[in-house]
Amino acid sequence: MIKVSMEVREGAALSRATVQAESIQEAVSITRGRYPGRDVRVIFPIDAEGFFFEGPAEGNEWARLSVEGASIG
Repeated sequence: MIKVSMEVREGAALSRATVQAESIQEAVSITRGRYPGRDVRVIFPIDAEGFFFEGPAEGNEWARLSVEGASIG
């Protein structure tokens, strides 16, 4: 399992989400599914220390999705 930070943008609204998944591609897919129609990007650089972890994601496929919101002008 991996953990990556994602940027989710809709117009001027910007949010960040942390997603646990089997791969970066799956993390992007999970985030796009959760936020349809929004621009989703992986935030680079990826934190090397927190990237890999042991154990399955808890609950459903995006149970470990955490979101921080910010507005940009």
